[in-house]
Amino acid sequence: MKSAVTISLVPEAVRGPFVFHCPGGTGLSLATACRDAADLGFDAVEIFAADAEHFPRPELRALCEKHGMAVAAVGTGAGWLKHGLSLTEPDHARRAAAVEFVRRIIAVAAECDAPVIIGSMQGRSAAGGDRPAALGHLAESLRTLSATAAAVGQPLLYEPLNRYETDLFNRQAEAAAFLEAESLAQVRLLCDLFHMNIEEADPAATLASLGTRVGHVHWADSNRRAMGLGHTQPGPIVAALAATGFGGYLSAEVFPLPTDAAAARASIESIRRHASTP
Repeated sequence: MKSAVTISLVPEAVRGPFVFHCPGGTGLSLATACRDAADLGFDAVEIFAADAEHFPRPELRALCEKHGMAVAAVGTGAGWLKHGLSLTEPDHARRAAAVEFVRRIIAVAAECDAPVIIGSMQGRSAAGGDRPAALGHLAESLRTLSATAAAVGQPLLYEPLNRYETDLFNRQAEAAAFLEAESLAQVRLLCDLFHMNIEEADPAATLASLGTRVGHVHWADSNRRAMGLGHTQPGPIVAALAATGFGGYLSAEVFPLPTDAAAARASIESIRRHASTP
């Protein structure tokens, strides 16, 4: 398993659960964040992007090459945070705008050999339509976007969220069954341990049951702080992932507490301790 750390490039997400914020209250630059991540030994960075137009792909590629790192994934949630767009929006024009927002990020992320994440962009049925209609819109949107991702050689990552953030899919097995029923083979699950601590009776058992459907893991403790600062037991989780043959990223999507440097250090140390990242 490989290690990654999150970097937000969205000023509106300054209070969000990302380790490094660029720009942030500390005036951190992307170059400094990548350098710090590399110095700590992370294999990759995960980017929370504002949009495709402002995605710093030449700079990011150069920084990753300089430091011997990869881009693990690119988040799309700014479409919801900044513009209120979602893939389950009842209005066709708004939904089409959401799909296009993600499609453009898929294109620029592919230049960094990275998949994109569908998290908050999935929306919720309470936005104005009933649940069956919302799930139909979600399936249609994921089908379009997974085809776009496949064309550039990438999977699409779908992240079930906890009940306070969406009413679509909160538990991993239900999301996996939905993807299977809709023949969305190109879509992999992003299993966020923070959300799983809220929704799953046994996160490790759930991960073991998912097999190869797991594509990415957000490595966060029960309180959304760095692993080891809450009550999550990471040993069984790593064992379950190993049993499925998972070789993807454990990515620290956590609050920068007590500081970004401390959160990053605690995260990489926990990954090394439990997952033996080379």
